[in-house]
Amino acid sequence: MNRLTSSHFFDLSAYQHELLFKDCEYVWEALTSIPLFMEGTSLGVIEGNISQDAYLINPELISIGEGSVVEPGAYIKGPCVIGRDCTVRHGAYIRGGLITGNGCVIGHATEIKNSILLDDVHAAHFAYVGDSILGNRVNIGAGTRCANLRLDKQPVAIFDDSVRIETGLRKFGVIMGDDAQTGCNAVTNPGTLFGKGMVCYPCKSVGGVLFATPEAKGE
Repeated sequence: MNRLTSSHFFDLSAYQHELLFKDCEYVWEALTSIPLFMEGTSLGVIEGNISQDAYLINPELISIGEGSVVEPGAYIKGPCVIGRDCTVRHGAYIRGGLITGNGCVIGHATEIKNSILLDDVHAAHFAYVGDSILGNRVNIGAGTRCANLRLDKQPVAIFDDSVRIETGLRKFGVIMGDDAQTGCNAVTNPGTLFGKGMVCYPCKSVGGVLFATPEAKGE
């Protein structure tokens, strides 16, 4: 049984962009759907409260939903889709290829690119999120770094129950299931998968496929 499908990590029933995960055998395959999704989406619709001192690069390729706030000094490069009631704080650095749900927070000194955020994700302080998927209500602790490139620059492989699965992705960060969390200054190695409710304690470096159990809720 394949436990690395999107249904093992996320409840997609209320997610506006559920089609990103359609026909994906493995959850990380949704990352390869981002460019095609952007091509098929009507971009350039910017709503909410956008500071005149924010930096929007290629605004015709950026969509921001109603109720969202973009603070002075935030940098957003298109293509990018940000949902409703989100907050992009001063000093946030969005490098393109980002798709978020609603109620997300991208905070000061947080850098993010080529990633999918579901609803109510918080990456509020000093985080790096690249080539990653964060589930509903995920919280990224301050200083968390989601590494997305191996030191030898080779494609990322996943080992699950001693089975090697080639992702074909040279850059692949982390998958965090619904309600997963990292503590402050945690580091996830390329190709890390956290199941629903998984907790990574502060100052830990972790990797592999990690599912929470009733006996062990943290790693």
